[in-house]
Amino acid sequence: MGSLSGIIQRPLVAAAAVIAASVSADVSEKFSSLKSLVRGSESDQIAASVSGSVHDERSLWVSQISTSKLKDLSFVSRIRLPLPNVDLLLAPNPSCKLAPSVTSLSALRSAYQSAELAKASKPAAFTIGASLVAPDVSYKWHLPETSALDLSGSSSCASEKNRTVVVLLGWLGSKQKHLKKYADWYTSRGYHVITFTLPMNEIMSYKVGGKAEKNVESLVNHLADWLDEEEQQQKNLVFHTFSNTGWLTYGAILEKFQRQDSSLMGRVKGCIVDSAPVAAADPTVWASGFSAALLKKNSVATRGSASSSCESNIGGVNFSEPKPAVTETALLLILEKFFGVILNLPKVNRRLADVVDTLSSSQPRCPQLYIYSSADRVIPAGQVESFIVEQRKAGHEVRACNFISSPHVDHFRSNPELYTAELNHFMDNFVLASCNHSS
Repeated sequence: MGSLSGIIQRPLVAAAAVIAASVSADVSEKFSSLKSLVRGSESDQIAASVSGSVHDERSLWVSQISTSKLKDLSFVSRIRLPLPNVDLLLAPNPSCKLAPSVTSLSALRSAYQSAELAKASKPAAFTIGASLVAPDVSYKWHLPETSALDLSGSSSCASEKNRTVVVLLGWLGSKQKHLKKYADWYTSRGYHVITFTLPMNEIMSYKVGGKAEKNVESLVNHLADWLDEEEQQQKNLVFHTFSNTGWLTYGAILEKFQRQDSSLMGRVKGCIVDSAPVAAADPTVWASGFSAALLKKNSVATRGSASSSCESNIGGVNFSEPKPAVTETALLLILEKFFGVILNLPKVNRRLADVVDTLSSSQPRCPQLYIYSSADRVIPAGQVESFIVEQRKAGHEVRACNFISSPHVDHFRSNPELYTAELNHFMDNFVLASCNHSS
């Protein structure tokens, strides 16, 4: 992505120099994307407000690091951060319902003439089990595998799955390839899947009307148009979100649906929340998320503990955690200072508050599944559990599974048997009415 320049060059190059000693060149490329967050014209405003000592020890990870380890990183407390020209973060709204059962291969192909993605030319034929992608759009459509289809129409459960689209909303820094294993699992069971990602550079340079918002709006319009098609049987949607980025995108989609047609909210039949939420503009959480996205496998956030199991009852689980490297601690301190200012900008704060309010008090009346872990060093388990309690008080049907020891958005890889068992149970017993009494 090139080297850093302009107003943020000195502080971030200083940090990058320390980081480079222990991480790959890929990280330094990711650091350069931070320059898109800022504009030099307002730099003095932030310099005055954040130059000084670093935050006190309330960070998720930093509180576990001895300050003596930072004796050679005194530059951190003197960093002057410029004010980015940010209008807000995110876009708007979701909902749910899908197409009728398909009883022949020709009918299947015909039905999916209407499922072509925005900006994609109309294909002559579709291969079942394949993925359709629109150029310049950050989402893909995945058709169910042939072996999972009931072309005879004899199974009501299979028919309902064929009328259900699962929308996978990726985590910060995720790409289409990262969501493919989740899409493959759903398509192997007869579901249609859309995978959606927001590249990190789009989030970091977010503007109203910018590319990120247009991509979200393109997805929303595509789903709304498809749900509105004349069909003999009703279509349904299920949302599966990852981390706070996917969860907030879900809230933005819900907002958009409410504005377009509030009846669309009734088409959402289930919501699965993986490694989220934190329903507050917490700088330590945002710093942890961006640090993990930048450092990837070099981050302590990718490490879990020895064992993994599911704890359905809400309650604290404590165990010792590995400490981040000194270089990662420095990065966390820088990012926490930065987001401490950004998240308090009036426009940003109001925008996030609106989305969180939608997710807290205006979610569809559909079952919810929360998958999280006490070992998650990005999203605190206690905050997830607090949100679950509030959703249950609001009358929502909620299932929760604490994986105890798996890292952030890594529950599927850490324990695939448990993860897929939870998804199967939730989809068959809570989401799909015709599958409730099937094996």
